[in-house]
Amino acid sequence: MSNDTFNMSMRKFLKQVGVTSQQALEEHVRASGTTSGSLKVKATITIDGTDFTHVVDGQIDLD
Repeated sequence: MSNDTFNMSMRKFLKQVGVTSQQALEEHVRASGTTSGSLKVKATITIDGTDFTHVVDGQIDLD
């Protein structure tokens, strides 16, 4: 395994996850008309063909 290749590929994937997730969340909030409160959110990452699962729970405050 090449550490440089792995790290660059990992960063590219995580950037894609971050950017596309932010866009999807912003679109949902705008479409729903929600303007206050907070959103309980959960992100789940899996690796196909393995039993790996990583879950991140969080909260996004709107005001």
